[in-house]
Amino acid sequence: MAEGKSRGFEIGGLQLLAVRRAGQVYVYQNRCPHRRVPLEWHPDQFLDTSASLIQCATHGALFLIESGECIAGPCEGKSLSAITCGEDAQGIWINPPKQD
Repeated sequence: MAEGKSRGFEIGGLQLLAVRRAGQVYVYQNRCPHRRVPLEWHPDQFLDTSASLIQCATHGALFLIESGECIAGPCEGKSLSAITCGEDAQGIWINPPKQD
């Protein structure tokens, strides 16, 4: 995944998004904490126009890429659900949470 880009994907029925910033990959559940709706504008489009924040397409809430914390919008102070991830020569791997 290229620097400053985002991508949505599904693993085991769990909707996720990944963003690369400053060489690191961050993965979150693709669900806004305000309305529990998917975040993307279009497929793989999760970032604001500056590509520095994750933005919810439904109501414009803005989230820090590094922590998932909402810094503006109706869910300010809440956070996206982070997914443990890492990267090696073979690619990006995640450790999805167990679903009930």
